[in-house]
Amino acid sequence: MQPVEQEETSVPSSTTSLPTRLCDWRLSENQETFAYGGDEVDLSVWNTERAFHNRFDDLSSSTTTQKRKRDGTLFPGEVWRAKNVSNDKLGLRQPIRITTLNYISSLGSDFHILTGTQLGSVRRYDTRAARKPVSDWKIAKIGGIEALEQSFNPHEAFVSDSGSNLYAVDLRNGRISYSYKGLAGTVTSIAPSPKSMVSVAQDRYCRIHSTFPPPDQPHQQQEHKGEVLENFFTKSIPTAVVWDGNSSCVNISSESKESDEEDNGVWDGMEEIDDDESLKTKKRRNN
Repeated sequence: MQPVEQEETSVPSSTTSLPTRLCDWRLSENQETFAYGGDEVDLSVWNTERAFHNRFDDLSSSTTTQKRKRDGTLFPGEVWRAKNVSNDKLGLRQPIRITTLNYISSLGSDFHILTGTQLGSVRRYDTRAARKPVSDWKIAKIGGIEALEQSFNPHEAFVSDSGSNLYAVDLRNGRISYSYKGLAGTVTSIAPSPKSMVSVAQDRYCRIHSTFPPPDQPHQQQEHKGEVLENFFTKSIPTAVVWDGNSSCVNISSESKESDEEDNGVWDGMEEIDDDESLKTKKRRNN
């Protein structure tokens, strides 16, 4: 690998204040809005231009901030804010613990957002419909949701929990289409691409996975399931992986098949020697 030389250019920048205890922050695909969430910080969507045009001082600790949170009044530049889910069966307030979030850009808009919680739920929001989630699915088998990324296949997302589980989830009904086997560590980052998906985990492995689209109908059986194609050990624990947008990659499975065929061709082209012929050759040399 060779380092890429970057031209020195002066890029204009601006800053603004954000709430404390944020766990994730995402920019929409068209860069018009961004969203964030965290520990007792519910999902909030902001207009990118207005958020940095209007300056705030000490946004996280002012008295005005607390009043706005209680009455639901939006800040300048804030276009939408989620409302906490209803109390549990005992009438107790459910804590806000957003660990990760992502836009569902395949639907052609920025109105649909997914969030993962520390309680193991994946929630789907439609900012046009309501402030509460339109869907709330219990996905994690161990702990909370660690990573969440939208697939290039329609109606699909990849989700990992605090254990060693990585799932492909059907966003039409919240069902797990399939899970990947052979993972020994918690998946901390996921990078889907049109042909495959890459994940990194706390066991210091980077893995390449095969992917298959969900069935045409929501309640049909999943015919093909993804699996681990290759894994690479890294010297340190990887924290993030990103697809660079280059789709001219070689299919791992086809490449391995071609290499096997080449090896078989080499062995088939070699001349076979019987035991009797080898004994005759040795006797001639001795004589």
